[in-house]
Amino acid sequence: MSKNSFPFSAVLGQEGFKLALILSAINPAIGGVVISGPRGCAKSTLARGLADLLPASVGEGKGKTADFVTLPLGASEEMLLGTLDLEHVLNEKTVRFSPGLLSKADGGVLYVDEVNLLPDNLVDLLLDVASSGVNCVERDGISHSHRSEFLLVGTMNPDEGELRPQLHDRFGLSVDLDNQYLPAERVEIVKRREQFERENQRFCEHYQAQQTELLQRIESARLLLSNVSCDDALRLVIAERCSAAQVDGLRADIVWYRAAIAHAAFNQRVDVTQVDIDAVETLVLAHRRQTKNSANDRQPPSSPEQTPPPSPQQGFKRPDDSQRKTDQGQSERRGQEGDWGAMTAEAEQQKTAEGLRLNLAPLVTDQDKRHAAMRVGVKETCELSKRPDWFATLVANLPSWPPKQFRFKTKRASDDLLHLLLLDTSASTLQAKSFAQGKAAILQISNQAYLAREQIALFGFGNSRVERLLSKVRAPKELGEWLDQLSAGGGTPMRDAFIEAQRYLRTLLRQNPQLQIRSYVVSDGRSSSSLDGIQLPGELVWIDTELSQVKRGKGPHFAHTLNATYLSLAGDSQ
Repeated sequence: MSKNSFPFSAVLGQEGFKLALILSAINPAIGGVVISGPRGCAKSTLARGLADLLPASVGEGKGKTADFVTLPLGASEEMLLGTLDLEHVLNEKTVRFSPGLLSKADGGVLYVDEVNLLPDNLVDLLLDVASSGVNCVERDGISHSHRSEFLLVGTMNPDEGELRPQLHDRFGLSVDLDNQYLPAERVEIVKRREQFERENQRFCEHYQAQQTELLQRIESARLLLSNVSCDDALRLVIAERCSAAQVDGLRADIVWYRAAIAHAAFNQRVDVTQVDIDAVETLVLAHRRQTKNSANDRQPPSSPEQTPPPSPQQGFKRPDDSQRKTDQGQSERRGQEGDWGAMTAEAEQQKTAEGLRLNLAPLVTDQDKRHAAMRVGVKETCELSKRPDWFATLVANLPSWPPKQFRFKTKRASDDLLHLLLLDTSASTLQAKSFAQGKAAILQISNQAYLAREQIALFGFGNSRVERLLSKVRAPKELGEWLDQLSAGGGTPMRDAFIEAQRYLRTLLRQNPQLQIRSYVVSDGRSSSSLDGIQLPGELVWIDTELSQVKRGKGPHFAHTLNATYLSLAGDSQ
């Protein structure tokens, strides 16, 4: 047992998390574990403790505890995959591969903290290698492959952003944790931690017997795994439950079968039983279930080229009218805000208006022109970065050194453009059908983003709350039918909407600093909120939907405060 690791067996509670890790250790083909929960849930403690429980066959040839490798948040592809060994090239004048973290993790645990903040391309690479067990590198003049079999464990705090649904699904098992403990449990947890830090060796020895027993059970289960069978009746149970959960594809069926087999082997059974099926159901379906709550709970339609947008469990939400009415009662009691939207307690729907032609021409920037040129095949001059291209430099200057001329890598032009839509869903927008016109503006922006293959995110703010209705996804081909289902009512938490948008965009920029952002506020401006000090990254457009006879005219003032481009629907609606 590693003296630096808190013993796996000493962690109190979190039985579902422990089971997921144990099953993955028994059968790595399950595909890794992703754990979602707030800080202080023992996520990293249990993940580190898992390395002590990996049988010798997993870390073949090491003769010691399996490695626990942490992938830092700012990791590059070179750090992960491996790259050119510059020192060897300089000394020997030949090309040699320098292994990355995927090589070091072979036979151990690869731990990714805050996996939801890791760039999508690195998550894709991780999952591909975890699935195949082989890392193939074709870059910098190198063609190299090596074994990389590891248990992938990712953790995330959902308050800091979501993991893209397509990537979330590729993790075999998922666990949702909370940090709610009984007072007696909290006392015991603190006592164990104090003992571990004060008397490390003695504390670890106290749990050595439990650790040894658990390791032996895992080793026995791995040996028994190939002999465990599952009859067709239980396979049909898995298929029926996956169908009832409306999961995408067959990955859930495959993972469920493998997890049930591992659970049976862990309990020294050669036949899968109903108990095994039930024991792993939540772990398999937690991040895949898409069961709709009602016939009216619609998802936005997807385009043929993409995976459908997230389900309610994966970040897509539709406002719930009954909850809106409850919140409206609370917003009326908080009348000191003075928002005009608090004048009705009933949530109402308005169908998306037809015929709106919003003039977005003033929003075209130099970046849009570059993107348009690239789409029609117009070449543009590549700008060089300040990062040396060492391989090209070495090839161009060999055998002489130091090099007489450096070669530099070209700047990567980021085509990533996110349209963040903030839609006012308060009661005041129901006047003069401005809510319907606002939906039409949202639909037009989404359609243009779809044609440009760009992404959108949608927030609604009304009833004194802010809802993330659609997380960052490729713009759907047609959004109108889903928009028709949105309701408006209650007060206008405008400042809260901007604060939430700031937090959301800050997280996205941590993942991808090159992300280009254009935000739109679609609102009638009928709010007493102050927007002083608010600043969103990127461009900001205020689309004024105030269409009533008696106008408050606050839209231009808000746009000026936010340094936003101002557009009014009063002259564009028909």
